[in-house]
Amino acid sequence: MSTEPAANSKEKSESPVVPRLRNFLIAIVAIALSVALVLGLRTETTSASLTQLDEQSTPLEVALTNDKPSFVEFYANWCTVCQKMAPDIAQLEQQYADKVNFVMLNVDNTKWLPEMLKYRVDGIPHFVYLSKDGEPITQAIGDQPRTVMASNLEALVAGSPLPYAQTNGKISQFSTPVAPTNTQDDPRSHGSQVVN
Repeated sequence: MSTEPAANSKEKSESPVVPRLRNFLIAIVAIALSVALVLGLRTETTSASLTQLDEQSTPLEVALTNDKPSFVEFYANWCTVCQKMAPDIAQLEQQYADKVNFVMLNVDNTKWLPEMLKYRVDGIPHFVYLSKDGEPITQAIGDQPRTVMASNLEALVAGSPLPYAQTNGKISQFSTPVAPTNTQDDPRSHGSQVVN
């Protein structure tokens, strides 16, 4: 019986070491996760917001007269796609700010109703690429990859065709005659063609 208490006392003396080591590792992991969470939240809060983009955007009146091409975004603060794209727009603005006007127009502001009608804004985000003369080149609606927008902005700056532009085919001019012409092919004259 004298060997059993010695074995039990040996197990009891080793037991506290294992839990202490485990607790130490848990504490280290918890600290690392806390630091990662704090850094993650910090970077999230410093990303661009729609309000910040609007505040630093070029006023439309200036953009239409300063001989630089323009990138116009119709947006709303409640638009989740607009919010999602804000960091990409901010990066593009940093990259092209000296070459392109970035204009933000909030669709909830009735001041922009004439522009919304002019560019037929029926969904947001709605992007309009304007030449340096203020003429619309193309429009895009919805979530756009940053690489697509960057390629279009490069082409806009160079004055070349936009690679991801919505293309519109040429149309023929057609004017409707005011009064119908009187010809034999007129369907209302079919009775005159009947011979007895």
